[in-house]
Amino acid sequence: MTTADLPLPAGSDQPARPATQALSHHLVHTALVRWHFAFAVVFLLTSMTAGFLVSLNFLGHYPFENTSWLAVGRLRFLHTNEIAYGFLVNGFVGAMYYAVPRLTGKPVLSKNLGWVILAVWQTLVVATSVGQLLGFAQGVEWGETPTGFRPGTWELNYIPVDFLIELGAVLVAAQFLTPLARSINRKMYVTGWYLTAGIVWLVLTYVMGNTLPEWNLPGASGAATVGLFIHDLVGLFVTPMGWGLMYFFVPIILRKPMWSHALSVIGFWALAFFYPLNGVHHFLLSSIPMSVQYGAVISTMAVEIVVTTVIVNFFATMSGRGHALRTNLPIRWFYTGMIFYFITCLQCAFHTSLTMQKTIHFTDWVPGHAHLVMLGVFAFWIFGIITWLWPRLTGNEWYNRRLNQWHYWLTMIGLLIMFVDLLAAGVIHGFLLDSLAPWMDIVNAMKPYWAVRTFSGAMILIGSVLWTVNLVLTALNPKPYDYRVDLVDEVESTGPHAGEAGAA
Repeated sequence: MTTADLPLPAGSDQPARPATQALSHHLVHTALVRWHFAFAVVFLLTSMTAGFLVSLNFLGHYPFENTSWLAVGRLRFLHTNEIAYGFLVNGFVGAMYYAVPRLTGKPVLSKNLGWVILAVWQTLVVATSVGQLLGFAQGVEWGETPTGFRPGTWELNYIPVDFLIELGAVLVAAQFLTPLARSINRKMYVTGWYLTAGIVWLVLTYVMGNTLPEWNLPGASGAATVGLFIHDLVGLFVTPMGWGLMYFFVPIILRKPMWSHALSVIGFWALAFFYPLNGVHHFLLSSIPMSVQYGAVISTMAVEIVVTTVIVNFFATMSGRGHALRTNLPIRWFYTGMIFYFITCLQCAFHTSLTMQKTIHFTDWVPGHAHLVMLGVFAFWIFGIITWLWPRLTGNEWYNRRLNQWHYWLTMIGLLIMFVDLLAAGVIHGFLLDSLAPWMDIVNAMKPYWAVRTFSGAMILIGSVLWTVNLVLTALNPKPYDYRVDLVDEVESTGPHAGEAGAA
């Protein structure tokens, strides 16, 4: 690749311009970016708080035991759904409002439609959480959004959130696919491939997982389809959104083109080929035909090869810019997430084997794995994007840069502790089950691990609260942001103040 291949403002043939020019570009609706990021952070905090409260139940200290609408099972739905649809979707949509117009040289379909999508999406996320707390959730993992109809009838008993989300996904598709289709560039940069596919797959995946199993596919067929939905939500929406944005932001921040355009294209098409087949590995050793289960295992292992090519591409791009890991906090978020992504997929390649499934299925190993990928990868990438863009969006200097560092270290260390702790708990739990140990002996053996999980969760929650406070105070900070920081990291990275220069 050449410098011209970098994702830059429309018509630019120069390396990344100062942020003043980038954000003054008339194509970027910065207010929509800010508001999507703001709602993402709000749902992040509510989701993490719910998760922390649920963890207290395992220690016998749940504070709402006698409150039906705050029952542990219902609060757990809020924890997972708000992180998926409240935090991740808002974070990705906000980032696309910044990236897509700059990438294509064309505006989104409609600014007014953007405000409609913003309002409608937040309303649907809140309606989902309220419906789940009131007991209207449906039995689809990661898709417990209320259908609104009584089972087997067309009689409404709640808002049909499921169908409205599908409509909202179509509006999001129209908003962003329009500029991608009208791009001034004859050859689409790899970010465009990822974002286009992710948007289209979102609509198809959500319909597949939240409409077909409940209305048309009973029994094992429905279970297989739900398995596809669980994994395709991650693999065919969250993953292409995340990697697509990494291909956009990393070259801009490093001021260096990707090491290999060919590897980026191989990574995309291999993802499109292998990932749709993975989902049934959530239901191994079930009544689903074994040929389908074997196919899921093999394709899951194949994904690790794909991931390796992508990781090699990004770390080769870092060559000569290694100091950015020390001086630039967004880059640190991005590359930490990439390492965790490699670990997650490597782990997945092993634990989807039938041999390991016999031990770790239905144990704490699984939530440990899920937290590493959803928080340690995709949330980390959104943290990095927001951290890089926030002072540029508000025009204000960070209120306290040290709070951003505290956010990184508390979250990263807390997650590592949680991941290792839950993996250890899962292995011990699995071996105790294999030995037919009494259930209460297993519970007592797990209690120390559950206490560590709550401690690590508190670390992560505190880090996010500090970051949120910093975001709010930065938005109110009257001190203008020094846009020259965009150039300092490259020019003065070896100087005496290098450690603070690019620590955005």
